[in-house]
Amino acid sequence: MSDYEGIFGPELYEFLEELEANNNREWFNENRERYEEEVREPAFDLIRAVRPMLAEISPNMTARDTKVGGSLMRVFRDTRFSADKTPYKTNVGIQFRHLRANDVHAPGYYVHLSTESCFFGAGSWMPDRDALAAYRIAIDERTEAWIGARDTCQSDGWRMEGERLKRSPRDWSIDHPMIEDLKRKSFIAVRDFDHSAALKPEFPAVITAWCNETRPLMAFLCGAVGLDF
Repeated sequence: MSDYEGIFGPELYEFLEELEANNNREWFNENRERYEEEVREPAFDLIRAVRPMLAEISPNMTARDTKVGGSLMRVFRDTRFSADKTPYKTNVGIQFRHLRANDVHAPGYYVHLSTESCFFGAGSWMPDRDALAAYRIAIDERTEAWIGARDTCQSDGWRMEGERLKRSPRDWSIDHPMIEDLKRKSFIAVRDFDHSAALKPEFPAVITAWCNETRPLMAFLCGAVGLDF
């Protein structure tokens, strides 16, 4: 047990740092037991700790501690269409998804741990065309609700992140009062946190507190695409 006595120990970042320097199958296979003990099993423990607290915020958001189709994202990279052929991700990604979500772009929560940065996100990252259209319509029709949800996530360490179109989207006027939000390609609130936060006992409670803080944003986005929050 580390001095922090949290679910993760400092070994988490040590493993990720070594993986960055040895991103190949031979090294990973030799250190697979370390991955399971220092990364995967603690990540499952975190997911299990978050689950009951997340259920109190929304019964429709899931925390699944399964090796396939669960909240912990795969360590294996999809290199089929990438010039970077290194086989493994050098971060831990945990996503708490909507129970009716059928792809990664549905509104959800995300925890990112790496040696370079740690951050928490809530919302919809690069939604598909239909979801993007639904979000824009909802912003247009429920402008005050959108502003309230958005502005909840623009203070106290939060920021709205993601690319915007350079021009107004098709069928929307450049003079629309919400045009800068209608240009968004993603609708996600992000906050950074110190690496040491993930090593502390209260980390699961901190994560769920952030989930609760972004409740207005998540409720708006889920409603826009016909999902209960």
